[in-house]
Amino acid sequence: MSEKFTAKVWVLGDDIDTDIIIPTEYLALKTVEDMKPYAFSPLRPELAGQIQPGDIIVAGKNFGCGSSREQAPEIIKALGIRCVVAKSFARIFFRNAINNGLLLIENPNIQEAVKEGDQVEVEINHCIRTADGEFPIASLPQNLVDIINAGGLVKAMRKRNGLD
Repeated sequence: MSEKFTAKVWVLGDDIDTDIIIPTEYLALKTVEDMKPYAFSPLRPELAGQIQPGDIIVAGKNFGCGSSREQAPEIIKALGIRCVVAKSFARIFFRNAINNGLLLIENPNIQEAVKEGDQVEVEINHCIRTADGEFPIASLPQNLVDIINAGGLVKAMRKRNGLD
């Protein structure tokens, strides 16, 4: 997974919980596609409609905290977000995101180095390049890379077992 991509940045703060990502009242909708317009609505009602496929979110610490809601990473992925870069992630959100094929990158300094609308280059498992410099990122273990590349855990296991 040593690919590069350029993306527009959407900046969020600390402690973006799963109730902000997708509020409880919208979980009753039938599909993730139905829920998608309400993503981040308690914080920024317009955001879901502005995000374009390939964009990234850059956030602070503890992204994805709150209830263990698998729809949260599913909706972020459905919006077309290429990856989420944050200072830290809630552990259950991290695992749910990987299981749904959403790339997460931890970096303690990137949030202060970008502003909303900036273009950054992400070189997966290597660094993030901004107008102000290069920010190294840790490599993900190969088993997690395989899951992300397959599009999620179920797809990775189907591939591994010769079902797809």
